[in-house]
Parts: sequence; structure tokens; C-alpha cells
Amino acid sequence: MYTCLAMLAAMRRREWFELHDHCLYPGVLRDMVTDALEAIWNYTNSYRVIVPRLRTAIEDSGTHRIVDLCSGGGGPWIHLQQQFAITERYPVSVWLTDKYPNARALAQSRTAQEVDFYSDPVDARQIPADLEGFRTIFSTFHHFNPEAARAILADAVRRRQGIAVFEAAKRNLHTMLATVGIPLLNWWVTPRMRPFRWSRMVWTYLLPIVPLTLLVDGILSCLRAYSIEDLSELTCGLSDGQYRWEIGEQSGGRIRITYLIGTPLKFSAFEEQKISAIAAKK
Repeated sequence: MYTCLAMLAAMRRREWFELHDHCLYPGVLRDMVTDALEAIWNYTNSYRVIVPRLRTAIEDSGTHRIVDLCSGGGGPWIHLQQQFAITERYPVSVWLTDKYPNARALAQSRTAQEVDFYSDPVDARQIPADLEGFRTIFSTFHHFNPEAARAILADAVRRRQGIAVFEAAKRNLHTMLATVGIPLLNWWVTPRMRPFRWSRMVWTYLLPIVPLTLLVDGILSCLRAYSIEDLSELTCGLSDGQYRWEIGEQSGGRIRITYLIGTPLKFSAFEEQKISAIAAKK
């Protein structure tokens, strides 16, 4: 364990903060930023390439229920849920959660079948006991420092819940240069966002605070992103023979998606009793 903690301390990733995460950032503008991210995700559908891999992990975990953490304005699950039902023939129900719930946007997610939202604030580090299911985190894992990130993963192991982390951001020049296109996407999708609001038009075009925030936060996201090596260090010592980790990059779309997937191993009833007995002795 000491070796794992030493590896975390030596991690080359450095802490930054993103504008819309700051406690002083106005809540109204934060909701507009998360709405914009939701619209951009839906427009690009960048995470569609991970659906087969994610479906396998959820099935291996023996559940059809998803608990999405840090959902913002809804995240990519609105589209992904449909893909699970149609292309994967493995329907799932989804709970959207967030520490700062964008209640208006999340309530609209109810129009999608089998997608609902948890109205109370949910800190990914302290998930309520009644939220049982396979956990997913899209594009926000880098918001947590190594100690908090490891605690999130450790809680999934302790409660024997599957978890999947997906990130498009990377600490390389190519990805950071690509973030320049995010404001352009924001300007393109904003008139198509529903329901239409003049306030979005003002803060996107007249006073372009939303696209500026997306640009700055996009670059900071890349600087804060965990590499494959970092993710390996975060999972060091967490399996304990009862959990399996899979780390890598998924290609097939416009950008490569970094993933970290953890699933509890299946045991027979006899093996479960033996494991419980050993844990009790500890």
C-alpha cells in the first residue's frame, strides 16, 4: 500500500481548477455551460464507440441499472441509452446525478425512456446507499485530485459495484489544439437547443461568456486529464483478488477515448462464504 501511495504522490499530473466548477461561478451560467456540453455531446456522439465495451462490463456486473455521476446537464446517456436498447439489445435504466444538479435540464431528460434524475446533490465521493447500480463517469474524472479519484474507485470495490470512467481529454498538444473547435461547436448547436431561450443567445453571442468558458475549461481539462499510466497507479492495490480493472484507449470515432473499467468478479456461493469469512477475520 505504501508503494501505491508513493506512486500517487509522484504522479506528473498537476492540479488546476476549471471556471465553471468554481464556487464563485454564477449558477445560471454554470447551467448554460453544462447545457452546452450536453448539446455538443449529443451532436458529436463521441462516446458511441465505447458502447460495446461498456455493455460487456455492465452485463458482467449482473445489472441493468446505471448510476451516472457528475451528469451536468444530462451527459451522453440520453443517446447511449437508446443505443443500448436498439443496437446492443441490452436495455438499461439510468439515474443521472450531480453535485450541482441542473434540475431544469435533468428534468427534461425524463422525456427519454428509462432515464431519470436524482434531485438531491450527489458527491461522487459519497454516494447515497440507495443508489445501487453500475457507475459511470463521463469527461469529469479529471475534476478529482488523485486522493479523491482513488476514493471513488475504492468505494466501488468496497460496495462491489461496477464502474466505468471515460475521458476524451488528454495531456497532449494535439488534443489541446482540438479544443479550439469547442466554441465553434457551441455557436453551431446553440440555436438548435430546446427549449429556446434568449438568455442563451445573449451569453453565447452578444456576451460570449459560455463559449469562452468552454474554451478555457477545455484546455484546463486536458492539463488535468489522467493518462493511462496515471489510471494504473490509481487502481494499484484496489483489486484484492475480487475485482478486475481494464485500462486503455478506444478508437473508432473522431477522437480516442481513454477508459478505466472495473467489474466485481463473480464467485460461487461457497466462494462468497469463504471470502466473507476471511474478511470477517481481518
